[in-house]
Amino acid sequence: MECVDYCHIDQPAMQCGWPLLGPLQWVRYVNKQVKVKAGKDEELQGWMMTVDPVTASLVLVTFGPSDRASVQVVMGHAVESVEILQDCDEETLQRLQSFLLPPRSSRLDRAELHRAKDRAQAWLERNRIPVTEGEGGALSVGGGALTLTAPYGPEDCYSANQIILERIQNLLKKQPDHQEPEHCSRADAE
Repeated sequence: MECVDYCHIDQPAMQCGWPLLGPLQWVRYVNKQVKVKAGKDEELQGWMMTVDPVTASLVLVTFGPSDRASVQVVMGHAVESVEILQDCDEETLQRLQSFLLPPRSSRLDRAELHRAKDRAQAWLERNRIPVTEGEGGALSVGGGALTLTAPYGPEDCYSANQIILERIQNLLKKQPDHQEPEHCSRADAE
């Protein structure tokens, strides 16, 4: 377990270290179960979903019975220490990534998912965005700055970088519906 105390007795609350760490350090805590000490006597526990890059505020999610979830926001200036309790397993990661999203109304079969992935990858590469295939069929975009999951639409993008997220989502929104993968020749497409 890793526990980092960001405030010292002689520092005023606004000078605590958590807000000064920055996104490159905060990302180590995302998708982990953490215990956060905030204020004098308050300890909160939950899965860290994200950190606001402007205010350093933490978003903690706690899952209850019947797949109900509660969300708590801890203001960045109040954070005194953050302790990682455990890493996220695959099931919890899926719950974290999907609980704020509306349920999908249509399911694609395996062949349609493969075509959608190929179309998205070809479109991104055509626009000079580097893409590699990651675990579970997800696409790693921009050297790992963004993950694109099935069914590979704009709403299936995940990134800690809001600017990259918006740009890739906008690019995917402009994708022609029947974009052929680049590895197909023009003769095959006609």
